[in-house]
Amino acid sequence: MTVDPTQPTNWPDPQTPYEAVTLDFCRAWLSGQSVFTLHTSGSTGTPKPIQLTRTQMQASAHLTGQTLGLQAGDTALVCLNTQYVAGIMMLVRGLELSLPMTIQEPASNPLTGFDPTINRFAFTALVPLQLQTILDATPELLPILNGMKAILVGGAATSPALEQALQVVTAPVYATYGMTETVSHIALRRLNGDAPDDTFVALQGVTLGTDERSCLFIESAATNFERVQTNDVVDLLLGNRFRLLGRADTVINSGGIKIQPEPIERIAQRVLATFGLNNRLFIAGLPDERLGLRVVLVVEETDRSGQHPDVLTAIQQAVRAEISPYAVPRDLCTLSQFSETPTGKIDRRATVTRIS
Repeated sequence: MTVDPTQPTNWPDPQTPYEAVTLDFCRAWLSGQSVFTLHTSGSTGTPKPIQLTRTQMQASAHLTGQTLGLQAGDTALVCLNTQYVAGIMMLVRGLELSLPMTIQEPASNPLTGFDPTINRFAFTALVPLQLQTILDATPELLPILNGMKAILVGGAATSPALEQALQVVTAPVYATYGMTETVSHIALRRLNGDAPDDTFVALQGVTLGTDERSCLFIESAATNFERVQTNDVVDLLLGNRFRLLGRADTVINSGGIKIQPEPIERIAQRVLATFGLNNRLFIAGLPDERLGLRVVLVVEETDRSGQHPDVLTAIQQAVRAEISPYAVPRDLCTLSQFSETPTGKIDRRATVTRIS
């Protein structure tokens, strides 16, 4: 379905319930509706409703357009769930910046069926799984990505393997940092090109700080200049930059030692890549009579024939050398498929209940 914000009378009739809901939002926006109720994704807790004002959403949309150099008439591919902030804000950017939008119901490969000689877009936002699927399954569609002004990637962390694969993409690809409360992203990290970065850079007008836990807080026009306190532990640097270290609420207390899972996960992903693997994974704490919680590696084993028995040993050696012996995963647990939130993020809690 293609929607031109400048010609709402020519919009097509919806063919699916998804298209109907999406067009309902677009029409509500054009009618001047001032308050919208969105829901958090539920990746770090129970999904909850949040009210955002039109002014907040406009501020976010225009800041993105300014940052990425988007102009009226640039075409956008909308292929994220439009019931959540990432997809909704793609619609708002299109409506506010006059970007004709091709709206696709979310799929693992949103470019399926497109012709690189015909279909061209200036801008899109994807989750890592979508981008990985495009690169792995349909490399012939790479010209569609390369023709864009910018590609945003969010909703989950990008793996080292994906970041390496992204070097074949000539269009700028940015990891995003943000949440429903900040009205989508407030910081970007360049993933490809001559100068990929390992730190996020806040957008213009965004103020950052940390609390006593080293957890990030954010103030911007998109938050009505009110402080949004996160549970994300960061290393706050000069120039409104920060390095994301992990979440305060995912810390594992194992035998009295507090262990942050995210650095272990990054090492595990890097080691998996040396085996030619890109499986989704996370670190969890499972009940242990002696330690209280023991550190385990949970891997989505999508292809059992590709299992490597030496993976855990290699990961254990790397974690022991780079972090500490206390952070070493004691076991490897596999599931054929992880539980997911409605937005496609890993639902860690639900997944762990299936193995504990």
